[in-house]
Amino acid sequence: MACGDCVEACPQSACTLTSDGIVTNPDLCLLCGKCADVCPTRATEMSGELLSVDQVMTEIRKERVLMDQSGGGVTFSGGEPLMHPELLIPLLDACGSEGIHRCVDTSGFANPELLLEVASKTDLFLYDLKLMDREQHLKHTGVSNDQILDNLRLLSETGADINIRIPLITGINDDDENIKKTSSFIASLAGVPKKIHLLPYHPSATHKHEKLGQSEAVRAIAPLTEPGDEKLNHIIKLFKSDRLIASVGG
Repeated sequence: MACGDCVEACPQSACTLTSDGIVTNPDLCLLCGKCADVCPTRATEMSGELLSVDQVMTEIRKERVLMDQSGGGVTFSGGEPLMHPELLIPLLDACGSEGIHRCVDTSGFANPELLLEVASKTDLFLYDLKLMDREQHLKHTGVSNDQILDNLRLLSETGADINIRIPLITGINDDDENIKKTSSFIASLAGVPKKIHLLPYHPSATHKHEKLGQSEAVRAIAPLTEPGDEKLNHIIKLFKSDRLIASVGG
């Protein structure tokens, strides 16, 4: 509409009306949401809201019938849920007190003491493994995998129920060397053999980066591709050689 209401409402002058529409300067924007409040067509909107533990539990209880019928529960994901222990731990406690199954989806990059505390309140972990080579992991994620691998060993020793999730990207981590090292590592973990879920890459986050004006991130995502069925079947066989069961999805 080019009404300009958001431009007038922004206290930081972060919104500019251009021939291509509204452009927001991320260096000035404080995410106050005033532009979204005045937008008559919701062309600008806030995604997500801050809720208290009690408010989240109110929403969770609305799903009790579905959870009871399906045998499901609550999955705490993100982002990285272990970055927010001040909310995660009370929510795990609250769900536990009401007999709601609790699952934590994590990268494993966290303080080990925190991880163990969360483990005492969690019924199932979905644990990501991306790359076994330390330098490659650092290159593609920004951190080494030392803490992640150490934490997975530690978590396994507690007897926790763990499903391993491996996001697969062609040319990044779907090569035989990485898969064999991953398989060997998982097979060496304490406790019962872990289920492995292979997650082929998909560009679903592209539109989020576009909405945030993160053109560099969009360009980085664009060339990435997912492995085909033949490659996935080959990877499943590699895990099977270590007596591990891998499946696509999950």
